[in-house]
Amino acid sequence: MNLDETLRELCQAAVPAFADVALVHLYAPLPVGDEVADAPGLLRLHSMDRAPLRRAATRGAGPLPPVADTVRAAEVVRLAPSGPLARLLRAGRPVFGDLPGVRSVVAELLGVANSSAEMPPGRRLILAPLHGRSHAMGSVVLVRGPGRADFTGDDLLVASQLATHTALGIHKAVLYAREASVADTLQRTMLPPSLPEPAGVLLASRYLPSSRTAQVGGDWYDAILLPGNRVALVIGDVMGHSMTSAAIMGQLRTIVQTLAGLDLPPDEVLHHLDEQAERLGSEHTATCLYAMYDPVLHRLLVSNAGHPPPVLLHPDGGSEVLPVPPGVPIGVGGGGFECTEMHAPTGSTLLLYTDGLVESRDSDVLTGVDRLRARLRAAFGSGPPSPAEVCEQALGTLGAGARDDDIALLAARFGGILPETVAYWYMAPRPQTARQARRLTRRTLHDWGLDSLVESTELMVSEVVANAVRFASRPITLRLLCTDVLRCEVGDNSSLVPRMRHARLSDEGGRGLFLVDQLAQRWGATRVSTGKVVWFEQPLPGGREPA
Repeated sequence: MNLDETLRELCQAAVPAFADVALVHLYAPLPVGDEVADAPGLLRLHSMDRAPLRRAATRGAGPLPPVADTVRAAEVVRLAPSGPLARLLRAGRPVFGDLPGVRSVVAELLGVANSSAEMPPGRRLILAPLHGRSHAMGSVVLVRGPGRADFTGDDLLVASQLATHTALGIHKAVLYAREASVADTLQRTMLPPSLPEPAGVLLASRYLPSSRTAQVGGDWYDAILLPGNRVALVIGDVMGHSMTSAAIMGQLRTIVQTLAGLDLPPDEVLHHLDEQAERLGSEHTATCLYAMYDPVLHRLLVSNAGHPPPVLLHPDGGSEVLPVPPGVPIGVGGGGFECTEMHAPTGSTLLLYTDGLVESRDSDVLTGVDRLRARLRAAFGSGPPSPAEVCEQALGTLGAGARDDDIALLAARFGGILPETVAYWYMAPRPQTARQARRLTRRTLHDWGLDSLVESTELMVSEVVANAVRFASRPITLRLLCTDVLRCEVGDNSSLVPRMRHARLSDEGGRGLFLVDQLAQRWGATRVSTGKVVWFEQPLPGGREPA
């Protein structure tokens, strides 16, 4: 399945037992599969093998010159589609080099087209086309040096067999390499190109494919921003190693992103993911771990579907394997998923990983987890390591060694959001609520030293709250957060998400979200399980930090 290994084995079989020199030229680019395309116009030297220096058989004779001194090879051969060399390669039959119509062709491959005197005399050269299942792949030239018998008709049959087996191996290797390239591209394209930067969380990730080129798996990770400054941390692994596994991984990752957007608890996300996986009609199963971190409450919700347990690194250097019930893998069906809630200490780091990190032919998962914890303990020096350093330490020597499985890592350092930078209110949906929201906003921004943002924030809060009053039947929530930006969130129990529109001159309303769009740096509206949340953000004046 490897092109270089196939050609190396050809040379080992032919030299020196059968010939003294073997030259292999291949088309550039090599044809793939049964595709119908124009024949490449270029041959490149791919391999060349020579026998070592030999002594003459007659007594008293000195050493014969090395074959390397008598046979050369052209690095590049350009050929016309209808030329003699192209026709000979398409015919697929090996020929002796001393034939009148073949000498010029061989001279091109040896790079002596203008000096036929350098051609091996007699029947000391065989040109064997490398012909795959439906395409010519290139050629192999076999040469015997001085002091050795000429090739015979039986030798021509041997050369034919060598070329046939080699060509079939090249054909398989090219197909295998193309599938590996497509699967690897598919895998990497479906992984997130970058990680978000949520407030109160530092993220880092690593992905390493398996050492064996075509063994692309279905490992993936994701970090998804949720309403309320929360973040969902996801890691999963589709069973198997193939292009199908990578494609199913992409489908499952998309489903998880969609379910996360509905703001469902982790156990419900896995429940619906399991249902959708069964509808995919595939026999593949997958493991998945879904964690939800709230930086305001410093709480972590985790649900697991047959995935290796996450490891939590404490700021003092200790580590623990979180006691999360494993559940059944995705796609098996019939199993319930449990949600575990726990405290997420400030400064701690959560490490999510796939089984390729802790499981191998030499050790089981439990032994691998113990080794992982030992490596992580060694990462603590003068202070807690960064998420990127945690990933590097977790990999250890695996990054450069041989691996049977691909590895995905996602590390999250929990910084949290300070309580004094958060203000939260419940307000009844009444006509006076917008005025109340303005007053609360003005007082809070003054306490935070953000008087320059009072006017614009009051206006936007008033418009968003007034819109929520129109549709809400339960208390409205107003939350202000001062992190690296000033963020405002207004929530109500109506699932109707507002859309910005351009009001006509005769309209009395419809300009609220237009004002928000003009004044805010970013804004959006998100459906949640209890209704919706409309939010907007503004940069802090002068890039200053919160008070």
